[in-house]
Amino acid sequence: MFEAKSYTGTKEEKYELVLKQVEALITGETNNVSNLANASALLNVFLHDINWVGFYLVDKENQLALGPFQGLPACVRIPFGKGVCGTAAQERKTLRIADVHTFPGHIACDAASNSEIVIPLIKDDSVLGVLDIDSPIKDRFDEIDEAYLQQFVTILMKHWT
Repeated sequence: MFEAKSYTGTKEEKYELVLKQVEALITGETNNVSNLANASALLNVFLHDINWVGFYLVDKENQLALGPFQGLPACVRIPFGKGVCGTAAQERKTLRIADVHTFPGHIACDAASNSEIVIPLIKDDSVLGVLDIDSPIKDRFDEIDEAYLQQFVTILMKHWT
C-alpha cells in the first residue's frame, strides 16, 4: 500500500522525497507500463499547478504513442520533430518551454496548457519515449524542476526492462 507523504520543506527536499518514493514504487517490478503508470500518478500527486503528466513511448512506426498518463485525454501520436515532445525526442534533450504558444509547431492537446517540460527517456543510447508535463501557468517549470525531473527519469531508466 502506498501513502502519499506530506510534501513539506524546500522544493529540493520535496523532490528528494519523490525520488525515494519512485525508487521504492518500481524496485522489483519488471512491467514498464505499470512502472510508468505509477510514476505518472506519483508526479500528479506531487506537482502543483499542472494539468497533464505522462509518457509518450516510441512505437514500431518510430513515432511517439500515448502511454500512461494523468489528465484529460491526449493526442495519441506525435511524430519525431513535431511539437515539444517530438522535438525533445528527436534532439535527445530536455525542453523547458515557458510559453508553449511561442514554440514553433506546438501541438495543442489541451487548450489550457501554457507551459511544458519534456524529458527524453534514453537507455543504451536509444530514445524510448518522453516524460511530458503541462501546466496552465506560464513559466511554471524552473531549473530545479528540470534537474530533479531528469533524476526522476534516470531512476525510471535504471529499472527499465
